[in-house]
Amino acid sequence: MSKQTLLDESNAALSQNKGDRRKFLKFSGAAIATTGILLSGCQEVFEALPNARTEGKGPAMRSVPLGKGDIGILNYAYALEQLEAAFYLQVVATMYSGISESEMVMMEDIKNHEVAHRDFLKAALGKNAIVDLNFDFSSVDFSDRDSVLATAKVFEDLGVAAYNGAGQLLESPDYLLIAGKIVSVEARHAAAIRSIYDNDFTSFAGDDIIDANGLDRAFSPTTVLEAAAPFIMNKIIANQLPTS
Repeated sequence: MSKQTLLDESNAALSQNKGDRRKFLKFSGAAIATTGILLSGCQEVFEALPNARTEGKGPAMRSVPLGKGDIGILNYAYALEQLEAAFYLQVVATMYSGISESEMVMMEDIKNHEVAHRDFLKAALGKNAIVDLNFDFSSVDFSDRDSVLATAKVFEDLGVAAYNGAGQLLESPDYLLIAGKIVSVEARHAAAIRSIYDNDFTSFAGDDIIDANGLDRAFSPTTVLEAAAPFIMNKIIANQLPTS
């Protein structure tokens, strides 16, 4: 299936926000080399979700089409960053019982990164950005360390796999660079959360996420959105996203 592109629209959106993009590119870490390997694993992700909501969406929630081409992929990333930012904002607002000082600092840092990612993508997309989404974290006990860290682990691992899978779908080198700089930070989050939650110094690169070739997982947008759907109250419409 051929790639659908909106290069003119993408470049226009990017040029409208040059200042924000320059600041982000200066701030972010090293870019990722996209592997282009898409691995199945949706069921595995579902099984890891801690008591996620499974019932249908609320009737009053607005359906949200992501769009197509590079704009659609950036909106897909923006939706995921909205989810992560909302989660960590709640974590920091109601720190779980018995949280250590080091874990508190970690949660604050991750929250700041996710909010920065969310706000940057919104600015880069400009008028093409999707609406603010609505989330359901009722399955998470924010007062309980295990519940918070289990959810954080799923979100961070899923986020890394999402960017890995979406990188090959981008046409714009500028957008690919941005995605690479974001996923490198997401991977740091995932490693940190895994290390403290699993209480295992080898967990940061466990064989459940790293294959025999030393490569991380890469999920298609369909797999990622299905796994994240229990927490997103809006219906995300992704049928125009490129697939190859």
